[in-house]
Amino acid sequence: MGHKTHPLGFRLGITQQHRSSWYSKLNKYADLIKEDYEMRKVILGYLEDNSIKSTGITKILINRDHIYNSNQIDLEIQTARPGILVGKFGSGLDHMDKQLTKLLPTKNPLLHIVEIKRVWEHADLVADKLVSQLEDRIPFRRAMKAILQAIQEDSESENEKIQGIKIQVAGRVNGAEIARTEWLREGRVPLQTLRADIDYSYKTAQTVYGILGIKIWLFKGTITAK
Repeated sequence: MGHKTHPLGFRLGITQQHRSSWYSKLNKYADLIKEDYEMRKVILGYLEDNSIKSTGITKILINRDHIYNSNQIDLEIQTARPGILVGKFGSGLDHMDKQLTKLLPTKNPLLHIVEIKRVWEHADLVADKLVSQLEDRIPFRRAMKAILQAIQEDSESENEKIQGIKIQVAGRVNGAEIARTEWLREGRVPLQTLRADIDYSYKTAQTVYGILGIKIWLFKGTITAK
């Protein structure tokens, strides 16, 4: 039987970095993990409350390592659609800032929005694109081929070619009676090589026939030095 592992967790400390960067004493460790979870929940909850499906968020990084101010928390949100987070006249940022201050009254959380310009290099954004197409009832094979072509064209135009792409869709694809798994691959995707720079994402598409599970792997080359 196959033993599968998460492509990002498998490479933590080698080619991938932790999403939360801090150290603490053992008696405070669980409380800080809960704080991280609640802060991410505030940001994603704002988008859910405003019925924003395509968020464009790839990472929410939390950093607490401050020598002079131990109560300061830096939250970096990497997104392809910063305008949605900022909101009209900054209303979105104000709302999230108030919620974070209410959640952590004794600490000083600071929000940083980082815009992502190269959308096709991030597996989360590619998965969001495929989810929206499948929910709009576009045939899954056509949608998968269109995304493969778009990634290849984008990487060639920037002279930074992505060396491998794998797209997998599982469920009642095209309304079939029996669920199955369909996938397409272009190039090579070495999942067992630790120094391989792999970006991975898993999303679900809510269709009229049920949930479709979508997995995206992007192989961006081999990292030989840390």
